[in-house]
Amino acid sequence: MWHMPGHTYSRLKRYHDAVWQQEASARVDHAHMMRDRVLPDQIHNFAHNNEWLIRNLIHIGRAQDAIDLAKNMIDLPRHPKYNTLKKRGSANYGRMRLIGSLQSFQMWDEVLNIANTRYLETTGEEKDDLERQTLIGVAKFQTGDVMGGCDVLTEMMQSHQKLEQEQKAKGDEAAQKAREDKKDDKAIDKARKDAERTFDSRLRNLSKGIRELKGQLHLAFRAYEDALAEFEKVTGFDKGELARIQVLAGQTKKGLETIKKHVEKSEKETIPLAQSVAVNWLAGEKEKAKESFESLREISSAVDLQAPIFAQLAPIAKELGFENDWKLPREIPEDFGERPTLDSLGPFRWSPSPAKPWSLADHLGKEFSLNDYAGKPVIVIFYLGYGCLHCAEQLQAFAPMTEKFNEAGIDVVAISTDNKEDLKISHENYQEGKFPFPLVANPELDVFKAYRCYDDFENQTLHGTFLINPEGLVLWQDISYEPFMEAEFLLKEAKRLLAPATTKRETLQTNVAPPSDADAGE
Repeated sequence: MWHMPGHTYSRLKRYHDAVWQQEASARVDHAHMMRDRVLPDQIHNFAHNNEWLIRNLIHIGRAQDAIDLAKNMIDLPRHPKYNTLKKRGSANYGRMRLIGSLQSFQMWDEVLNIANTRYLETTGEEKDDLERQTLIGVAKFQTGDVMGGCDVLTEMMQSHQKLEQEQKAKGDEAAQKAREDKKDDKAIDKARKDAERTFDSRLRNLSKGIRELKGQLHLAFRAYEDALAEFEKVTGFDKGELARIQVLAGQTKKGLETIKKHVEKSEKETIPLAQSVAVNWLAGEKEKAKESFESLREISSAVDLQAPIFAQLAPIAKELGFENDWKLPREIPEDFGERPTLDSLGPFRWSPSPAKPWSLADHLGKEFSLNDYAGKPVIVIFYLGYGCLHCAEQLQAFAPMTEKFNEAGIDVVAISTDNKEDLKISHENYQEGKFPFPLVANPELDVFKAYRCYDDFENQTLHGTFLINPEGLVLWQDISYEPFMEAEFLLKEAKRLLAPATTKRETLQTNVAPPSDADAGE
């Protein structure tokens, strides 16, 4: 109910109102998640609402808010069913919108600052890593590191050459097999082309990145015509930037027409108008630049003046007689209606909930409590006793991983529906010696219920797996009718969630060689 008006306002080009609605939706979702203790991406539409919110934040010029929200989406807990980089959840959308925000606001220094952090990590997916590599290359050229940009360009050209060689080898191999099968010339040619075609999309993606970086290289040396020739071949290249380069290359009339169409297609969006100001000013069309500036000011109430796309307008604003802060307050529309305060709907960001305290005994009567793990992270597994085959399989999956969890500074403990006597059976059933982590009894089920590992409607216990951080907050959880079996995933996710979100700029790792044919499924 809160979310859908955001779409309506977006279609009406009322982006400030769309932002309000989608922030309201996010806050309502956050309150629900934290009250009922569910992970963000378990709520339908949550990730979509937030990625659309970022798009609208871009439209109204809220650069830092767009970037912060995208980072927050990347930070959210991941789950193989709900949210991974491959699924359309917060991780995938967050990375997509972060890259889009950085590009739109031309925040190239920020790209380099976070390039080696979890916000722009390599993913192992060739297309995603190529997008990251291109972004870093552009950022290097745009910040004056021409040699660094050339290094990235060289890496990509080498990858392209290697992929072409693989393509030819596969084509030759397919053709040779067709000959051995006594095929005619037409069939042999078809076999070659079919084999080579499997490389086409990968080569196209590399070619696009190479053209963009070649354009940036020409731009760095003010070879504007050469730069334009490359950029015009790049699918989806920013029209505002293209218009600027057309003017620089002497194609002034064409550049002005390009920016005019761009603004008309992007009605009530701040960035195209800012580009129109800059392009018209560059072309000597100062009156048109002023008209664009006036249109921009009408929708500028939320603009982040520190973002480079707007900061570049400062000298133009000064010459036109505008204040340093050239923004105008928003005129509230007559149909604004009565709206609650956003804070009353819920928190602006999701945050993990406190873990409920417990104190339980093992089969020997030794007491364990959540307080024992204060100051360090712990995995807590809720299982349905020794008689549950799936539970036994879960314990068998996590037990061999105990040492790896411990090496990462993470303890493991399991809570059972069994009583202390029946806990002994779980120990006896373990064939690898002493069971590697504590098993404690909760036959009263009060701890199960406190952690929502209980179906009140069916009056049945549920499986649960939780990651609790050193401060006693639940960072990650899985509650289900079946146990969570992916111990390797949880270890990797625990390390990610527990790691600090550093932004230190280090030596950038940009080289991403194309995967082998086996890896790519060719």
